[in-house]
Amino acid sequence: MTNEYQCDAVIVGGGVAGITAAIELLDANQQVILLDRDTEANFGGLAKESFGGMFMVNTPEQRRTGIKDSPELALHDWLHFAEFDPEDKWPRAWAECYVHESLEMIYHWLKDRGVRFFPVVHWVERGLYTPGNSVPRFHMVWGTGHGLITALIDHLISHPNVQNLRCLFEHRVDDVLLKGGRVVGCVGLDETHCQQFQILADNTVVATGGINGCLEKVRQHWDSEWQSAPETILNGSHHYSDGRLHEAVSHHGARVTHLDRQWNYAAGVHHPRPKRDNHGLSLVPCPSALWVNALGERIGPEPMVTGFDTRRLVTQVCQQPGQFSWQILNKKIAIKELAVSGSEFNDAIKNKDLLAFLKMAVMGNESLVDDLTRHCSDFVMADSLEELVEKINQQNQGFSMDLSTLNDELQTYDQMIDRGKTYLNDDQLRRIAQLRHYRGNRLRTCKYQKILDPKAGPLIAIREFILSRKSLGGLQTNLKSQVLNHQGEVIPGLYAAGEASGFGGGGIHGKRTLEGTFLGGCILTARKSAQAIVNG
Repeated sequence: MTNEYQCDAVIVGGGVAGITAAIELLDANQQVILLDRDTEANFGGLAKESFGGMFMVNTPEQRRTGIKDSPELALHDWLHFAEFDPEDKWPRAWAECYVHESLEMIYHWLKDRGVRFFPVVHWVERGLYTPGNSVPRFHMVWGTGHGLITALIDHLISHPNVQNLRCLFEHRVDDVLLKGGRVVGCVGLDETHCQQFQILADNTVVATGGINGCLEKVRQHWDSEWQSAPETILNGSHHYSDGRLHEAVSHHGARVTHLDRQWNYAAGVHHPRPKRDNHGLSLVPCPSALWVNALGERIGPEPMVTGFDTRRLVTQVCQQPGQFSWQILNKKIAIKELAVSGSEFNDAIKNKDLLAFLKMAVMGNESLVDDLTRHCSDFVMADSLEELVEKINQQNQGFSMDLSTLNDELQTYDQMIDRGKTYLNDDQLRRIAQLRHYRGNRLRTCKYQKILDPKAGPLIAIREFILSRKSLGGLQTNLKSQVLNHQGEVIPGLYAAGEASGFGGGGIHGKRTLEGTFLGGCILTARKSAQAIVNG
């Protein structure tokens, strides 16, 4: 027996894109069915686990702090970072749309639905050899991604037209339905009751995420610039972002582009309390730590420092023996600088506890350091360098780190600091100075802290792997979020939003993202899809 349903619009995926599209369609009094493969307790997808940062242009928060931004400047930065191919017509069009419409389509829309932002705008992806963000644009949601999703779900379930909404959880969509060349719904399996279902709908929105939750597909589409895929890749994506619908609709003629463009991170560690296979955490790497390879050699020639070019960090790690790395630091650095990207390990922000946040900003986060050093298998701690290297080699993936090599690297770095800031001729120290120059980084970045300083111990080493996170490619869409075929023609009745569409056009970011454009891209593309459905 097959369960059959009918509605105006069916949305496949209950993440931030799917929820946004549902809200917009309810605003227009549409009959909506929202499908999600996960349980109701996990409604909200990966966004619920995220840090909640959003890239937006010329906001009140920027203007209040004297940041002069504009869509023209943002587009200039975006195009440099993206390095679009000549044929990337739709990705570039979406990039222009994003920078010109982020204030109205994302910022004000969220503010009207109870979402608030931290008053200090963060400055990430500044660029290394390729110019990145000229000014700070990373707006952190007060409440993290958990607070963002909570606010949107609250708005959804209290909507005046909520009687028009039906949410079906633990429903896996396997394919779309076509009739006369038009997509007229979808079919799949109710995994709770092991029962087939069919939904007939005038319009279908694919908002299922990307491919990065399936490490087999991540390896299959690995970027050639990163050499071969590492033996160990951790999963920092949603476990149901497996590309199932990408494959299904591509069999019906939809064009999927740029799946080799992925936004992965260089500082992944094993989750101390994993919820899925190969579950990883994305650390915010400590700028004052020395980043070395499995042999104890400092990775270079330019030192690795977070906040400038994430793609470059991944590229450098993939060139190292074993394609993983170590960060060497001490407890003083860790307490001040160590952070985890996501809502789970940022309770003060997640719980909107201002006093706790201010205390953490000033005093550091010792509880996080204690938790990870005790429970994460990738952290080792020791009172001497000899003991630290011995512990490193016990879990060095078959490699042997040389004590004298690592000691030389650390001594050279520390002696540079001893000479005083007038003589700091080390690129990592110059970048630390640049980071500290902006007040949003000053409190969380050490001021030239030596690593072998006996007063700052014990020593800590963090083993870090590539962490799979986001797909930058996906289903190609026009500016109405309509899915296109290989001839560039619209597939009637089929839309894609969020990561499933490469956040717009099958690859709005090109090769790199300016960060914070994922959540924002989900909201923008979802709103565009709903508006196109309503307006016909």
